[in-house]
Amino acid sequence: MALGDEAFASVLDAAKSGAEWAWSSLYREYWGPLVGYLRSRGAAEPEDTASEVLLKIARNVHTFGGNESSFRSWVFVIAHRSLIDDHRRSSRRPETTEWRTDIGDAGGDVEEEAMDHLATAELLEALQSLTETQRDVLALRLVAGLTVDQVAEVVGKRPGAVKALQRRALASLQKVIDVSGVTL
Repeated sequence: MALGDEAFASVLDAAKSGAEWAWSSLYREYWGPLVGYLRSRGAAEPEDTASEVLLKIARNVHTFGGNESSFRSWVFVIAHRSLIDDHRRSSRRPETTEWRTDIGDAGGDVEEEAMDHLATAELLEALQSLTETQRDVLALRLVAGLTVDQVAEVVGKRPGAVKALQRRALASLQKVIDVSGVTL
């Protein structure tokens, strides 16, 4: 959105009063980063979890007071906590696989799809070398686009600790990439 504080305040006030245009604006701004963050952090159903986050925001927006930066942090605090709850729930129930009867559209570029899948798998494997907190920091910084201060608020750490986690995570990833030849 990148609105100034006055423009954001008007969108927020309109959202608090239930204006559909304001909620559409907030949805467009936050849906992509939310789903991206949740997907990168292993949410079982990232779109469903993002919907739940937006629903929590809608239910509690009347309690929020602050500027756009504070709102973005608040959104990702809710997302981060929802992700933790999602991981807890999934660890308590056995993993099941649905039998798929739809095989999608036939055709497409099989080589391109295979290369995309391979690159994604290699990247996910490289990310597994990081600590959970390092993965959180990178996802919030790179996927969600949060500032260091916003990430610190989400993960409950000081900004200096977030910077150190990010620096160590990137250095670790560089070593993995250098050793294994992961192509990004």
